[in-house]
Amino acid sequence: MKKVITMSVISAIIAAVSLVSCGKDKPLISESNESSITKEGNVYELDTLNSRIEWKGFKVVKSENTSHFGTIQFESGDVTVKDGKLESGKFVADMTTLTSVDLKDDTEQLNKLNSHLKSGDFFETEKFPTASYEITKVSDNASGDYNTLLDGNLTIKGITKPVQFNANVSVKDGEVSIATEPKDVMREDFGVKFQMPLANGVIKDEVNLQILVKALEKK
Repeated sequence: MKKVITMSVISAIIAAVSLVSCGKDKPLISESNESSITKEGNVYELDTLNSRIEWKGFKVVKSENTSHFGTIQFESGDVTVKDGKLESGKFVADMTTLTSVDLKDDTEQLNKLNSHLKSGDFFETEKFPTASYEITKVSDNASGDYNTLLDGNLTIKGITKPVQFNANVSVKDGEVSIATEPKDVMREDFGVKFQMPLANGVIKDEVNLQILVKALEKK
């Protein structure tokens, strides 16, 4: 009888450990905005060849002299347009295309930086090959240099956070163009926590992102 009870206890412990382990393997965190969009409009498909994310990362001091900058291509996406205005959108980025532009003429350093950014130190692209931004609300912006305010949910490394962008949006002749204002996003909010040894400098937590999108009306 004691043997049966002992085995039951051991089985329960193993099951509990397994559940905890599974939980640790799921880094998904969501603090997303609720969508106020009906998605009743006409569908426009993302032109992936003419759309991209532009990024900048900074070291020590936020300046051009201590930065790397580059692009990420989109895998897919679409927007809807209702009554001639942008209504909704979701864009899926292919994180495996992440690359530096400032090092394009130095193949060795380019490959080294790209590999590092795609590794577990940063974006873990093998485990998290995509990131996304989903628009949850579109508002007119009457002031400043941008005509639209986009509320949405940004997902990186399985972590979703609400992020708001100022943007210039144009809907004309079967084409939608969106150009967001460059915006600093805190990389540690998305589980990107790598820091170099102090002797090599300090990487700033801010990563600057700009979304540039072109979408064509679906025929």
